[in-house]
Amino acid sequence: MNSDDGDCECALPQAETSPAGGYDRIQEESDIENTEASRIAVLIETAAMSFITLHASNLNGLQFRKRAAAKHLIERYYHQLTEGCGNDSCWNAWCSSSRGSHRLDNNAAAVKALELYKINAKLCDPHPSKKGTTMNHCVRDDFKDVNYLTEEKVYEILHICGEKEDYSPLIRVIGRVFSSAEGLVQSFRRSKPPTKEELKSLQSKDEDKDEDEEEAAACSAAAMEEDSPGSSSRLDGAASGDNVGKLGPDEVSVDIDAVRRVYQRLLSNDKIEAAFLNALVYLSPNVECDLTYHNVYSRDPNYLNLFVVVMENSNLHSPDYLEIALPQFCRAMSKLPLPALAKLARLWSHYSAKQIHRIMETFQQLITYKVVSNEFNSRNLVNDDDAVVAATKCLKIVYYANVMGGEVDTEHNEEEDEEPIPESSELTLQELLGEERRNKKGPRVDPLETELTIRTSDSRRPLIPFEEFVNEPLNEVLEMDKDYTFFKVETENKFSFMTCPFILNAVTKNLGLYYDNRIRMYSERRITVLYSLVQGQQLNPYLRLKVRRDHIIDDALVRLEMIAMENPADLKKQLYVEFEGEQGVDEGGVSKEFFQLVVEEIFNPDIGMFAYDEHTKMFWFNPSSFENEGQFTLIGIVLGLAIYNNCILDVHFPMVVYRKLMGKKGTFRDLADSNPVLYQSLKELLEYEGSVEEDMMITFQISQTDLFGNPLMYDLRENGDQIPVTNENRKEFVAQYAEYMLNKSVEKQFKAFRRGFHMVTNESPLKYLFRPEEIELLICGSRNLDFQALEETTEYDGGYSRDSRIIKEFWETLHSFAEEQKRLFLQFTTGTDRAPVGGLGKLKMIIAKNGPDTDRLPTSHTCFNVLLLPEYDTKEKLRERLLKAILYAKGFGML
Repeated sequence: MNSDDGDCECALPQAETSPAGGYDRIQEESDIENTEASRIAVLIETAAMSFITLHASNLNGLQFRKRAAAKHLIERYYHQLTEGCGNDSCWNAWCSSSRGSHRLDNNAAAVKALELYKINAKLCDPHPSKKGTTMNHCVRDDFKDVNYLTEEKVYEILHICGEKEDYSPLIRVIGRVFSSAEGLVQSFRRSKPPTKEELKSLQSKDEDKDEDEEEAAACSAAAMEEDSPGSSSRLDGAASGDNVGKLGPDEVSVDIDAVRRVYQRLLSNDKIEAAFLNALVYLSPNVECDLTYHNVYSRDPNYLNLFVVVMENSNLHSPDYLEIALPQFCRAMSKLPLPALAKLARLWSHYSAKQIHRIMETFQQLITYKVVSNEFNSRNLVNDDDAVVAATKCLKIVYYANVMGGEVDTEHNEEEDEEPIPESSELTLQELLGEERRNKKGPRVDPLETELTIRTSDSRRPLIPFEEFVNEPLNEVLEMDKDYTFFKVETENKFSFMTCPFILNAVTKNLGLYYDNRIRMYSERRITVLYSLVQGQQLNPYLRLKVRRDHIIDDALVRLEMIAMENPADLKKQLYVEFEGEQGVDEGGVSKEFFQLVVEEIFNPDIGMFAYDEHTKMFWFNPSSFENEGQFTLIGIVLGLAIYNNCILDVHFPMVVYRKLMGKKGTFRDLADSNPVLYQSLKELLEYEGSVEEDMMITFQISQTDLFGNPLMYDLRENGDQIPVTNENRKEFVAQYAEYMLNKSVEKQFKAFRRGFHMVTNESPLKYLFRPEEIELLICGSRNLDFQALEETTEYDGGYSRDSRIIKEFWETLHSFAEEQKRLFLQFTTGTDRAPVGGLGKLKMIIAKNGPDTDRLPTSHTCFNVLLLPEYDTKEKLRERLLKAILYAKGFGML
């Protein structure tokens, strides 16, 4: 064997099986015949592809996979026309061995072979004198010239390997193509649709030889231009997509269905699957290098094809790939430029939920595997693991594809505040030091989100639930204080998982928000100290509120209004509440009770700021409220302060309020939970099969009742009382009805409310980290109270332990309480009757011994969630004392 053949890994050991001297003869002839054989192969390939394209609509999936067999028959017709069967007595008119046949050149023979295949013409059996002597010019057993793959080529090689029961040639071809970025980019391209002239020439039976030759030559030239691996236009960014026309923003030139069929056929063979694995290990570092240093995507957008092809491998999440191959490939994918990431997300958004789930699970499996197999801690951060970071970045592509592929609403957006939120009248620390004010650029926005022009809040229903993207093992090992630092610093060499909030659970994100709020409080405190030194003014490092319990609304709202007008930055200081005439020191518990009392007063129906729905048990803005906009602004401030100071509020808003706070308007769909009776009525109107105009007799004028029960009329359109609702315009009626109820009727009230909320949270990563439903959880806490989880996480002090008699009797007593009594106990111990984000298991409660048996009641430090429990002699006395304490607890004192 010569050196060239010896170096080719795909060459078959033909010399060992050939007769003596036969191998040398073949090698000598191959150089002469190589050019001619390649040209003939292109002709036959073109003819077969043209026929299949022409009849694609008549081929089912099984027949589609038999292209290789069709090509084989066309080849036999071709050789019968050009070489004959070897029988001098042959009478087949379509065989060159017959006496009456006319000699055809190669081009004409290729076209004629297709016509014979179509009419199922007779095929001669090779004559004994011809057997073993015919050289197959088109199909080479070594497949050295295969540098890229098509579905037909894979099936052809698979068919030949199956006949020989030797799959090593196919394994070598897969190894060569799938380990080459250039080969993989060229593979499985969608074919250019044939023109009308080409179809006509293939369907007709033109007897003009010269015309047949010209058309066949044209087809051959087109095939060579499209499929030749040496074509200069293949890697040219401007011309690489010409074979499928101009691609859309969510289209690629690869035939994804063909790739899926090929994988389905090949992955059932273990040896072939190993070839895919080994090829991916070799491919990934080269791809990473191309994307990092050579900017290859900008020169050839079809470079994205290789990622599409590889990700269709349904075995990527198997253990064999998780160790080396998949981590390397994820690192390469994470190097894709932003436009490529966006295009991949748009492409995957057209996938089914099952396919999106498969891709998501692939990356999640890698993250979980790496987290579980390593010991991450404060010294060995998970943020420094390249595989976990790369897989998370790749998962972000799937996340946005999941959003875009589901039901989205990108149109109904709330208008921005007309007046900007006033900045502090005081100098900031940076300005005092001669630097520019930070955070002027506003809240963070994900670059991929900007590129795709879509937000998570636009999603009404994703393809798969958002909860599927949360990785709990990662959340358990994530050092959130370090991660938050990386998030704020925004350095390229340190990755923060807060930039991918979809992978974090609500507890972890809440911790990140807590760090952000606390650091901002400390920053404001330092600024205040420095400012007082410079200006000589009184030191006031806290947002101090002194209120009377009987006049809490007047005192609190007046004070907050003055602060909002004079210096809004003071709202970002740590809240410190003092009840007049009480000795309690606010370490968190006094603030909790302050918020609860304020909420109780604000949402009192007698005040009339909010309307209460008995059916939904929720509050909604009263469109006919007598309160001015300033009052609603102050309520927004209170809501923002509760989040900022990590306090839970007992508020009952429908989800649409939180969506509106995130910048989305309410739509008909939001009426389902905010006003279910109206929603059902409008839904029945949309589904009504009869004549809406004749049977219902409604117009574009609607009526409402004000605070005193008086009817108010409103025209949804100009002269609405004269416009009947018909089958044709009922969708418009429903949309405008919902628009009025959820947006227009409460526009002034809600804008003021939102403005107050943003005064506190405008520089917070709140909108970046949380979805609307998570913000509700953040503000209101969890309504599900799992006291079993609270018992498991409670700690003991002062001589008590889990095995103490009094402790066992205490939990038996608490578990026997009714639901309302349990809520009162939470209120007494922690300052709120709601569970924090993550449930009661996340509440760190301490039960401390408070002396021997006594008649004194249990007491608590709500700031620190500490219950001071005397060691009562009997279980009955414990129950009686505890119930009296939680039922009649009000106010604060010093112990």
